[in-house]
Amino acid sequence: MLRLTPTVRLAAALLLIGLAAPHPAAAEELGRLFFTPERRAALERQRLLNIQETQQVIEGATLTVTGVVQRSGGRTTTWINNTPQEEKNAATGVRVDVDRANPGRTVVTAGEEAPATLKVGEAINRATRETSSGVGEGRITVKRESAKAK
Repeated sequence: MLRLTPTVRLAAALLLIGLAAPHPAAAEELGRLFFTPERRAALERQRLLNIQETQQVIEGATLTVTGVVQRSGGRTTTWINNTPQEEKNAATGVRVDVDRANPGRTVVTAGEEAPATLKVGEAINRATRETSSGVGEGRITVKRESAKAK
C-alpha cells in the first residue's frame, strides 16, 4: 500500500473539492481592457520620443478662463473654454501667462489678437473685446434651507 504524506493528502482533497464545486454559468466577457498592441506601441514611441499629441485649436466668439491649477513643482495648467492649456505649449493657438503672485489672474493671447487680462471665470468677446464675469448680473443668491426642514 502506498503511504501519502499529510501534505499530499491535503492537496488531493482540495483538488477533489475543486473538481466537485459547481461551475458558474457562462461568465460575461470583459472585453478589451487596454489598448490594442498597435496603439500601445504607438503610445510607447510617443513616450520615448517625448511627442505630445496635438490639441485642437480653440475657436469661438468668446474665450473663457474656466480654471487654473498651479502645481507645487511650478508647472501650471489653465483651462480655456474647458480645454486644458499646458504652460509653454501653444498647440491650441492660445498662449496663457499666469500671474505667479495671483494665480487667479491670467493674460490670454489668442493668435495675433491683443492680449487680454482675465480672471478665472471671466470671458472676453473676441470681436468687441468686451469682458464679462461668470457671475452674471454681479449677484450670487443663495437659497438657505429653513430650520424646520432640517
